[in-house]
Amino acid sequence: MESHEPDLREEIKDDDEVRRIQDDYRNSSLDPATKKLLDFASKLTLTPKEISRTDVEVLRASGFADEDILDAAQLIGYFNYTNRVMDSLGIEPEPGMRYKAK
Repeated sequence: MESHEPDLREEIKDDDEVRRIQDDYRNSSLDPATKKLLDFASKLTLTPKEISRTDVEVLRASGFADEDILDAAQLIGYFNYTNRVMDSLGIEPEPGMRYKAK
């Protein structure tokens, strides 16, 4: 998340809320649908074998269309792949990607 922190800060514009999202998004003021999507992303990242149809149904019930869910699954999978490749090679984020407190 470190390399995307500037984007998060640009979107949220509230340093305290950004920190809550980073520490535990479930304690943030994000809307319930976004939290369900983040639950899905966490589960797909940390315990992918546990993903089931129920997880997709939860997203549908939260208002996400099948196309949204497919996009999310592909993006989450892609970022997991690229992060694992970079971690395995010891690649650090570029200095300009690190958040600098103002």
